[in-house]
Amino acid sequence: MTSLKVNLGPRSYEILIGKRIIERLLDFISSKRYSQAGIVTNETLWSIYKETLEDISKKANARLFIIPDGEQYKDILWFYHLHGRLLEHRFDRHSVLIAFGGGVIGDLTGFVASTYMRGIDYVQVPTTLLAQVDSSVGGKTAVNHPLGKNMIGTFYQPAFVLIDTEFLKTLPKREFLAGMAEVIKYGVIWDRDFFNYLRDNTKRILDLEHEVLKEIIKRSCSIKAEVVSRDERESGLRSILNYGHTIGHAIETVTGYTRYLHGEAVAMGMHAEAIIGVLKSLCYKEVPESITETLKAFGINPYIPPDLKPISMISSMKIDKKSLSGRIRAIIPHDIGKVNLVEVEEDTISKALEEARLKSAPQA
Repeated sequence: MTSLKVNLGPRSYEILIGKRIIERLLDFISSKRYSQAGIVTNETLWSIYKETLEDISKKANARLFIIPDGEQYKDILWFYHLHGRLLEHRFDRHSVLIAFGGGVIGDLTGFVASTYMRGIDYVQVPTTLLAQVDSSVGGKTAVNHPLGKNMIGTFYQPAFVLIDTEFLKTLPKREFLAGMAEVIKYGVIWDRDFFNYLRDNTKRILDLEHEVLKEIIKRSCSIKAEVVSRDERESGLRSILNYGHTIGHAIETVTGYTRYLHGEAVAMGMHAEAIIGVLKSLCYKEVPESITETLKAFGINPYIPPDLKPISMISSMKIDKKSLSGRIRAIIPHDIGKVNLVEVEEDTISKALEEARLKSAPQA
């Protein structure tokens, strides 16, 4: 078992990483003497982990709140629904919510916790690789809007994050690979040695070897904890965590949040945003080639499909949170391990999107 800390003064919290450590969640809940606890999960996880969830619910005297499974349900209506359930069961300011699920459950539960009675505690128990390495850490909470992803939300840190690698055994391969896109992202933005480690251990990772999985989760969380500790509210450094997300979020938005998993869209964004680096003479062509080869080695598609029109995607990018006065900005790699936030012209984005889709037709 490994313990990491996100250092944010009075908002600091522990990240616990290990195998079959779900009992530590009960230890944490018990130590805090909460008045009530609620577990938020989705229908898919309920069907897989019914026994585990019922056991946690019984031992923690917690209520279960089950919502549909899918990014399209991370919206203001389900946010409102959960508030109603908490009021119905008379949750108070000394209550806690437990997010048991992937990024959708974590983001939605965190946003509800941040706004219910002006803020109650919540705990992250991420069950997907993407949530374990990224969305469960850092305190970004949000719901989507038809015009933009994660545009309605707050910065609100969890009280505790418990990452149990056992959950990855039941994770569909598609979901696992979507999470690996975010893992690869950490190597590109921060650590060339970690990027090389991923390339050298591709087979072991895909074979779900526990020690290798624990290492990549630990390293990813360490990087994110370091970045968040330095810049909690994304005033500067933290923006580098959004590499691949300017274009990735646009892909999710124009496809109605139903066609691609978040990590799949981010992988396409990573590819295209690296091409922007070449077009703006910020990096050599070997940089996007290396990123693309690594994504493909894991079986992750980096190519944007031909039917997505640049004009629609650019329109979505203009209301991205990193945009400034309608000018599009994106995280662009200069090399593996080094990126910067850069303003990007619309014609450059169009060229990059066209180049990023050139090889996609045979993949369809």
